[in-house]
Amino acid sequence: MSGVRIEVSGRERAILRAVEAGRGILISSCEPGLTVDGCWCDHVAVHNLLGAGLIKGARQVGYGQPTLAVVTAAGRAVLAGSVQLAA
Repeated sequence: MSGVRIEVSGRERAILRAVEAGRGILISSCEPGLTVDGCWCDHVAVHNLLGAGLIKGARQVGYGQPTLAVVTAAGRAVLAGSVQLAA
């Protein structure tokens, strides 16, 4: 992932940390939703994280169904600081 620049806001970084801690649930939809500790997350931040491939569902589920959210390898690299970041 060298030379890749991924911009992650403080809010997106907080969501990544919560998902990494196993506290996130994705709800499958045309625009997936994410809850952390039962509270809905910022839809724009979730859209950005999913679009950048930093989080995903642990398994494929039907429309409207929940699955545990997980941090991808790219998301772990962002959290570890091994990817160049811009706040």
